[in-house]
Amino acid sequence: MKLSKELIIIFVIQITEVLGFSLVLPLLPFYAESFGATPFVVSLIPSMFSFFQFFSAPIMGRLSDQYGRRLLLIISQVSTFLSFILLGFSNSLFLIFLSRVVDGALGSNFTIAQAYIADVTDKKDRSKAFGLSGMAFGIGFLIGPAIGGYLSKFGIAVPAFTAAGISLLSILATAIFLPETVKRDKNIKKVKIIDIKAITRYLSNKKTSKPIFELFAFNSTHVIWTSNFALFSGIKYGFTAESVGYVLAYVGLINIIFRGGVLPKLIDKFAEHTLKIVAALSIIFALMLLAITSNPALLFVAFTFFAFGGGIIRPLMTGTLSRSVSNMEQGAVLGVSGSLGSLAQIIGPMIGGFMLTKYIPESLMFVSTAIMVLGLVIIARNGKALK
Repeated sequence: MKLSKELIIIFVIQITEVLGFSLVLPLLPFYAESFGATPFVVSLIPSMFSFFQFFSAPIMGRLSDQYGRRLLLIISQVSTFLSFILLGFSNSLFLIFLSRVVDGALGSNFTIAQAYIADVTDKKDRSKAFGLSGMAFGIGFLIGPAIGGYLSKFGIAVPAFTAAGISLLSILATAIFLPETVKRDKNIKKVKIIDIKAITRYLSNKKTSKPIFELFAFNSTHVIWTSNFALFSGIKYGFTAESVGYVLAYVGLINIIFRGGVLPKLIDKFAEHTLKIVAALSIIFALMLLAITSNPALLFVAFTFFAFGGGIIRPLMTGTLSRSVSNMEQGAVLGVSGSLGSLAQIIGPMIGGFMLTKYIPESLMFVSTAIMVLGLVIIARNGKALK
């Protein structure tokens, strides 16, 4: 796959977007605790963003189909920029929550960027392009927390203002360098706040519903694991916060390697459907291994299998979904998928927290495995429908 100028620009923009967010993500709990927030209240901060994304992602996606990706991407980036400024000036819990509401309400950068990638790539290359997009995401997420941690020594607000500066650079890059890919529709259709018909249309159509539910199953599994892994690993393995950080950094690094370097070669040699099945089985194996072993060597094996599976399955699923609709519906269908992803990010932490509180720690991995097995069944059935 040849990297076009447009793809390179959107990848750089994605790196800056993720870098800005990941600068403040690890610091939000400590920021909130400084204003007297309890652990439960702290857990609601990321859920607030996801709650508003649940409603806004489909809307912003459909608007980008009508008014253009570039315009809506700039609007979403301005929302993110303002949220960082608000976070930097926050002197109460209310303002911290409000900053996440502002970002969640309009900051659907990821959904619009995915639609843009679909616009500028051939259908056969979309999974590869989404893999490179995931690599861009991983690069920003890998270095952002480290930079944010260092800057926090000068005050918790400093990373927030730094993130705002990076977000401003992203806005300028979009406005100056990113060409528009969508011709504005002269027959503008009214966009509803909650377009039930549009959502049910995609969820009732087998061609679009199966890849949407594939993504929902993976996102649910991933969110339950990542959002509760620190607590799970502390209870079961005695990991410290530093140990958890190293593990997540390792998983992120393997994700980058597989999405950017290995996935394109695998797609050239194997059918995407086959790769999705292998990736799902890899995730299931990793989760079960984490549940039954405390051997350090086997833990390393489990983390590697999880990183491998997660690193290749999301781009493949997104590619399948993108190819299921025309270019005029990319924003809409990816927005619906993003909305369900936000739903997973809302309920995932609560499910995991409930399992860890009420049952043995291993139950967290059993639940995650069960959801991924369901996703594997959907993938297998989708493969049969394609034959």
